[in-house]
Amino acid sequence: MPVWCCRCSLPAHFRNYSDTETEGEIFNSFVQYFGDNLGRKVKAMPLVEETSLLEDSSVTLPVVIIGNGPSGICLSYMLSGYRPYLSSEAIHPNTILHSKLEEARHLSIVDQDLEYLSEGLEGRSSNPVAVLFDTLLHPDADFGYDYPSVLHWKLERHHYIPHLVLGKGPPGGAWHNMEGSMLTISFGNWMELPGLKFKDWMSSKRRNLKADRVLPEEVARYYKHYVKAMGLQKNFRENMHITSVSRLCRDPDGSDGPDRDIAAQCLQIEKSKFTKRNWEIRGYQRVADGSHAPFCLFAENVALATGTLDSPAHLQIEGEDFPFVFHSMPEFGAAVSRGKLRGRVDPVLIVGSGLTAADAVLCAYNSNIPVIHAFRRRVTDPSLIFKQLPKKLYPEYHKVYHMMCTQSYSADSNLLSDYTSFPEHHVLSFKSDMKCILQSVSGLKKIFKLSAAAVLIGSHPNLSFLKEQGCYLGHDSSQPITCKGNPVEIDPYTYECVQEAHLFALGPLVGDNFVRFLKGGALGVTRCLATRQKKKHLFVERGDGVA
Repeated sequence: MPVWCCRCSLPAHFRNYSDTETEGEIFNSFVQYFGDNLGRKVKAMPLVEETSLLEDSSVTLPVVIIGNGPSGICLSYMLSGYRPYLSSEAIHPNTILHSKLEEARHLSIVDQDLEYLSEGLEGRSSNPVAVLFDTLLHPDADFGYDYPSVLHWKLERHHYIPHLVLGKGPPGGAWHNMEGSMLTISFGNWMELPGLKFKDWMSSKRRNLKADRVLPEEVARYYKHYVKAMGLQKNFRENMHITSVSRLCRDPDGSDGPDRDIAAQCLQIEKSKFTKRNWEIRGYQRVADGSHAPFCLFAENVALATGTLDSPAHLQIEGEDFPFVFHSMPEFGAAVSRGKLRGRVDPVLIVGSGLTAADAVLCAYNSNIPVIHAFRRRVTDPSLIFKQLPKKLYPEYHKVYHMMCTQSYSADSNLLSDYTSFPEHHVLSFKSDMKCILQSVSGLKKIFKLSAAAVLIGSHPNLSFLKEQGCYLGHDSSQPITCKGNPVEIDPYTYECVQEAHLFALGPLVGDNFVRFLKGGALGVTRCLATRQKKKHLFVERGDGVA
């Protein structure tokens, strides 16, 4: 039975202190956050066994972040006390924004009115704080300029908010699973996180950045190094698999209630200034021998930074589970690289009109494998991603788009030898003899023999640890959460979920699929938590509450 530490609701074997951090320093951070009285109470608490679930403890972690990709990493960076200020000699090209920044130059951006600063700004994100932070870090980037950031960063340790970042693998999240030689969509400097330039990191590895776009494996290594370089590793736990995140409403007598009693209990706690609402996070850590070590944590706030690449979307049609049907680019790419599909007379079917589908087309096309490319949209659809990418910067994707437009199937011609597109078509079914049935928008059906198929139509986040699979958090609670169609509904300036207080979401879960925009989520969450922390300390100092 593992021993748990009441000081932070963590198993003792999870507390791997770095050389630069002592247990006393961690205790001091809790004193700083909760106040001296509660700090002394925490210090006096004995170790308890897992089975007690800390039911008698009022101590929780201030923040638990689920997901250790760039969203979770950036949030940890800012919760650790790093603060952005307007650089002394910086002049932002947006004169109105610059005049606003000058009004409070002495304050960090975290301490300023984000709604006021965001007003009037436009960008490629629907979240105003994401657009604001992006234009501060990459001024006028969408106009092709490479202006330096107008911000500089200071480490202010007194702003540290204790937190843990839980991830299934090493820091970097899904970037470690993106295999192959495809370049990233974003430029290398758009993939970087605050405080460490991507080009500088590449130079330190004695590798030259030959082009503005980079390989995913390089980005993954950068994120992993970033956590160590910024001294964040004490906040990160790897191989953590979350099975349940549920709200606990604590009555004044300290007892916990299950979700089914939540309405009555939450009504009760609104009447009491002294009752805290907490989250219970359950799961297991996969250890070296392959076994699972269960854990249970309590948190005052939970931030969802899981991304949306966990579960590939399916067509939900007959035969989709046959082994010749792939649902991810790594799987399809591996089959191609192993030579399984070379020399086949029958084409591969690629389903989808996004960039992942385009990657699959290029992968097969460059390996001399004939391609059938089916997608529901018209080639003139203005929402196609290809129309948003400059031709000079993304020639390979525009090559695919050109083929989509000029090499489409017609009743008067057979399949072309290398590539044939089927706009406004969908797959009706796959058959065991490796045939598929395509249907056009007019209802005409066609049957083709395949060597393989790749269904690449997006992905969904795995929020199975939340009630209703997290659907209740979306704009449409009857549908699963998706990055584009149904993101988590949040307050646009704090990133707190509209349907659930003290639960935050950022990154792809709220529609910010590009790294350059997800950093705004970290800013919004940090400002919200820092503001509440100040109010909490003021509340205690005035004697209006008890610790």
